[in-house]
Amino acid sequence: QKTSFHRSQTLDFKNGYAFSRLPREGVGGDTLFANQLSQDELDDLCTKGATLTYGQVKRPAPSRFTPAFVAYDKKVLKFDAYFMEEVPISAEEHYRIRQVGLYYYLEDDSMCIIEPKVKNSGLLQGKLMRRHRVPKNEHGDYYHWKDLNLGIDLTIYGRTYRLVNCDSFTKVFLESQGIVVNPPEELVSDPYTEQRRTPVQKPIVPAGPDPFRQFLTYDTKVLRFYAIWDDTNCAFGDHHPCIIHYFLADDTVEVREVHKKNDGRDPFPVLMRRQRLPKIFVDKNKNFPSCVLEITDHEVQEWYSPKDFAIGKTVTLLGRTFLIYDCDKFTQDFYHEKYGITDFQPVDVNKKPLEKVPQVIPPYNGFGIPEDSLQNCLSLFPKPPRKDIIKMLENNLKVLRYQVALESPVPEDKNRRFILSYFLSDDTISIYEPPIKNSGIPGGKYLKKTKVTKPGSTPENPIYYEPSDFTIGSTIEVFGHRFIITDADEYVLNYLERNAECFPAATVQSIRDHFLPRKVVVETASSGIPRKDLDDLIVEVQKELKLQEPFNTRQFHETFYHFDKEGSGFLDKARFLNICDKFNVPTSTILLKKLIDYCSCDEDKVNYRDFLLAFPS
Repeated sequence: QKTSFHRSQTLDFKNGYAFSRLPREGVGGDTLFANQLSQDELDDLCTKGATLTYGQVKRPAPSRFTPAFVAYDKKVLKFDAYFMEEVPISAEEHYRIRQVGLYYYLEDDSMCIIEPKVKNSGLLQGKLMRRHRVPKNEHGDYYHWKDLNLGIDLTIYGRTYRLVNCDSFTKVFLESQGIVVNPPEELVSDPYTEQRRTPVQKPIVPAGPDPFRQFLTYDTKVLRFYAIWDDTNCAFGDHHPCIIHYFLADDTVEVREVHKKNDGRDPFPVLMRRQRLPKIFVDKNKNFPSCVLEITDHEVQEWYSPKDFAIGKTVTLLGRTFLIYDCDKFTQDFYHEKYGITDFQPVDVNKKPLEKVPQVIPPYNGFGIPEDSLQNCLSLFPKPPRKDIIKMLENNLKVLRYQVALESPVPEDKNRRFILSYFLSDDTISIYEPPIKNSGIPGGKYLKKTKVTKPGSTPENPIYYEPSDFTIGSTIEVFGHRFIITDADEYVLNYLERNAECFPAATVQSIRDHFLPRKVVVETASSGIPRKDLDDLIVEVQKELKLQEPFNTRQFHETFYHFDKEGSGFLDKARFLNICDKFNVPTSTILLKKLIDYCSCDEDKVNYRDFLLAFPS
């Protein structure tokens, strides 16, 4: 009738430990009665047996061996210790106490020393000695836990540690091994660290009767005065606007300088830091150096107070004199309530504007152009006068050329001819003299490019020559020299006709009248033989002249140009023939007569320029 045949549970856990217990029920659930024998009788039964029946009883196997690193795993002896370190380079401390922890590991008899890290201590803290077996002496012995106890000095690598305390496990372990543990000692602290921890006693400065009541009453209440510091007596001195703050809470004064934009001063705001300012000093010993004397109530007879500040009053603060000219609304209310003052009219400290002295321009000295010389009077670092860029771009490379003759009483200057160039881009004039061989005058540049003023103009209002002033026969005065315009370039006539609305009609008509005879001559000359026939005729004339006696053709050219005073390119026929006879030119030949007839414009004029094409120089 049994239905359950399993064995009862004999293995169990209690408080995390496994243990075995005797079964209470047998197979099938039958109740097992408790053993009535005692524990000693049970032990005898286990060790003794029936020797007659079964022979000698077998002894149990010895217990298993447990190594030290298993038996003492994670078992550490911890001691609190300290050592003394000398400080030879400090005047405030001569030695230093450093507290450490000494750890002894039972599993391998190794030791390590660790110092707790203190923030901002400036010392290399942490593990002072790594974990290893520490040698005890020179004979090769090592420190053992039997050598450790409280109240002893332990020398490790030349440094002596004082063991003062240990934890409970260490104490129990040493006592279990038969070591008498010494009583613990007090851990010594560092004297310099304790001195730093003590609060610093602040000196108590007497500030008058009941300063705390004054502070509570007038805290955050400040009198503000607007003042002027007159520093004109010093070199580079000036009037400095300042603000004087008087703090009612502790009777201190502060002075701040008011800075303006681009005032040229350093932008530090505080001129005089907040402090109590002495007004009257007590008579001091003259032999005592007062510059190092700390100012206290014993040296000062009277301090500055609110009654010493008022609008229109001058106060001297640390050697600087300030004129108070105004104050704010709170300051006015304070003085009205406490002192009964009602007149707060501000003092006018604004500087009177200086009278502007008219600038006198000195007379023109003749060097350079007046505009350039004027810049030296307007600024310390003169700048070149501004140019009309639009005009320069529009008239770039546009030059009007005129032939001028020098008006001079010297006979040698009567035959001199010059080229006057007028530059339209900047209204400047240059004069060039073409060199003539064997004339005795080198020629070349006569006047560099510059502006020329008209006679009678002043340096303050200079009037320069313009293209409208250049007419045929007009006189141009250039720095004391007078020139007469005798001829002009064809570009001058074309430019004046294209821009006739910008120039006087008399100027345009003068140039037209000058070029009119030349146009008539050209038209008359071009109406005869074609140009190709003229070139062929010149070639035949040159072949014929090769058979004649050679002569100086360059001098022949210069003679024609010399007698052409106006430079028109035409000479009288009689003078033309006289020059040819002078150089023995055979004008009676058929070819030369034909060439002269071609170059003749009318009965009186001959175009010697076309004629000279047959005589290359």
